[in-house]
Amino acid sequence: MPSVLFVLTSVDKTPTGRPTGWYLPEAAHPYHVLSPHATIDFASPLGPNPPIDEGSVKLFTDEGSVSFLNDESVKAKLANAKKLSEVSSKDYDAIFFVGGHGPVVDLAFDPVNAKLISDFWKEGKVVSAVCHGPAALVGAVDASGKSIFEGRKFTGFSNAEEEVAGWTKDVPFLLETKIESLGGKFEKAPELFGAKVVVDGQLITGQNPASAAPIGEAILKALQSA
Repeated sequence: MPSVLFVLTSVDKTPTGRPTGWYLPEAAHPYHVLSPHATIDFASPLGPNPPIDEGSVKLFTDEGSVSFLNDESVKAKLANAKKLSEVSSKDYDAIFFVGGHGPVVDLAFDPVNAKLISDFWKEGKVVSAVCHGPAALVGAVDASGKSIFEGRKFTGFSNAEEEVAGWTKDVPFLLETKIESLGGKFEKAPELFGAKVVVDGQLITGQNPASAAPIGEAILKALQSA
């Protein structure tokens, strides 16, 4: 059975003090898709009990999100989440970054995280992220030292979505703009907050919460065809 590492933010506030954390459906929906077919571990920069975005708990009361929070196995995985510094790419077939605004604050600037993703990439393994999760990938490089985004198609929370959501002043950078500056080719759903998943080789990205289950399916397909 393949193994997947879910990485979650360790921060609960943006630099402006606005509450954040990891975004519930962006962990729950891919987990439900993948867990019957893969072993899943959780990790974060600081390890156990990464903070959830309480706003996402209030907004998403669908069965998948609620059952995820109440699942004893999930609770144990969160309580025992590994520190990124303790993780080896050799132990997993894929890495997946859950969104929420947190990754733009901590994971994007974490050298341990950047090296870990680069290791996954150089080993030809799946590197995936949803919504603001792709922000965690901005420091990752390929074997020649180039950004893993250079010349590749990707998606993530768009500048327009950030503006409508009212968060542009609360994050260190806008994801779409930042990754385009690294040579990435941004793609998005025709409508705001519509589902969109982009697969470019081993790089798999999803645009927003609506893309959480579809990205789980894309990761599963990649693992099963490996």
